[in-house]
Amino acid sequence: MDHVHLMTVFVAVGEVESFAAAARRLDLSPAAITRAVAALEERLGVKLLARTTRSVRLTEAGRRYLDDARNILVSIMEANEAAVGINASPRGNLSVTASVLFGKAFVMPSIVHFLKEYPEVEVSAVFLDRAVNLTDEGIDVAVRIGHLPDSSLKALRVGQVRHVLCASPDYLRTHGMPQHPADLLRHTIISATGVPGRAEWRFGASEEPTLVRTTPRLSVTSNDSAVEAALAGVGICRLFSYMVPNELNSGRLQTILDEYGEAPWPVYVVHRESRLGSSKVRNFIDLLVHQLRTHQHLN
Repeated sequence: MDHVHLMTVFVAVGEVESFAAAARRLDLSPAAITRAVAALEERLGVKLLARTTRSVRLTEAGRRYLDDARNILVSIMEANEAAVGINASPRGNLSVTASVLFGKAFVMPSIVHFLKEYPEVEVSAVFLDRAVNLTDEGIDVAVRIGHLPDSSLKALRVGQVRHVLCASPDYLRTHGMPQHPADLLRHTIISATGVPGRAEWRFGASEEPTLVRTTPRLSVTSNDSAVEAALAGVGICRLFSYMVPNELNSGRLQTILDEYGEAPWPVYVVHRESRLGSSKVRNFIDLLVHQLRTHQHLN
C-alpha cells in the first residue's frame, strides 16, 4: 500500500484511538483501517498501537510517530497546494456544526454565501443542540458558545452572547413579575436542557454569583421548543438573547430580572488542529469569522 495512505489512516486512528471512528472519518471500512495499520506496523517493524477487545491505545513509539506523521502529511498538503497554485478553487465536502437556532440565524448565511462563491464545494450542516465531537464525527468547523476546555482544537473568538429570562406578557399578568431571582421558586419554569430534575441558574456577573435551583415543570430537548412553550404562556424560560430577537422586539416575549444578568458568554469558531484539509476549510473559516465578528447581535 501507498505509504502516505498508511500514514493518513494511522493518524486518523491515533487521534481518536478508535478503528471505528477513524473508518467513519475517512469513509473506509473498519477492515480496511485494520489492514492499513497492520501493514504500516509490519513495514516499520514496530508496534504503534496496543489493542484489547475494548480499547485502542498508542504505544510510546506510536505517540512519537503520530506527531511526525502529522507534520509530514501537513507538509505534503502544503506542497500540493503550492503546486496547483494558492488561488486554486476550493472543492469537496465541508462539514459544519452549531446549535440549532444559532446555526439557522448566524451560520447558514455564511454557508449560502460560500456555496454561491465556490460551486465545487458541498456542505454538510449539522445543527444540533448538543456538543458534537469534531474528531469522532469528522466535522471540519464548529461554532461553540461558552468557555472551552483545554483540547487539541484551535479556536477563534468571534463575539459574545447573553442569557435572558423571558416569559409571555399573559403569563406575567397572571402570575406576577419576579423582582428577585429567589422569586423564581414560586413560578413555572421551562428548561431547555431536556434533563428532568432541578435546573441551576446563575445570576450576577461577579465571581460569586447567586444560584437558584429550580424544578422545571417542563423540560425539552431543543431551544426552539422552549421558545414555543414560553410564547404559549406555559412559564419562564432561560435562553440566549439571539434565540428570541423577533419575539422580544414584537413584545410577544418580555425579559425579566435583567438587572441580575450574568457575564456574557464567549462565542468561538473551532476547528481541528491537525486537519489535513484544504483551502475549502481555511476559506470558510475566514468567511465565517468575518461575518460573525461584524454581526450586530454578537458584540
